[in-house]
Amino acid sequence: MVTLAQRIEQLRTQANLGRPALAAALGFPKGAIEKFETGRQTPTKEQQEKMAAYFGVSLFYLRGESSDPTRQDDWMTLSPADMDDDPPPPAPRPAPKRPKGEEPEQGTVLDALLGGRQMQQTVRQAVLEVLRSPEGQEILSKAIAKALAGQK
Repeated sequence: MVTLAQRIEQLRTQANLGRPALAAALGFPKGAIEKFETGRQTPTKEQQEKMAAYFGVSLFYLRGESSDPTRQDDWMTLSPADMDDDPPPPAPRPAPKRPKGEEPEQGTVLDALLGGRQMQQTVRQAVLEVLRSPEGQEILSKAIAKALAGQK
């Protein structure tokens, strides 16, 4: 498993940056990157977020918790045109019309609630929080491995 210190050094080297240059670019103290790479100091969460954003990788990748550098925000905001050549999902079917006086089916109020923009944003935020957790990353990696195994 790659450590946070190793990942910082790897990303810095790939970017052809010296330790002082990276510290200056991020607004960190001059010797901070050396301390991070040698393991004498652990960057704060804010410093980790700043480094991940600078290198364009996820926090999980920076911390060595994932081998995929893709940021969750990147793939959550992709449009269908940006994805593989998979066809877009089918359009939802309109609800069947019911005769006058008939009671509405259960779930129609729930469907209306879940279809609201505010609810969608709340659900999206909750999903992102779960996916950012170590457990979410594990579930995600298992699902991806299963999908890739099914393609072979």
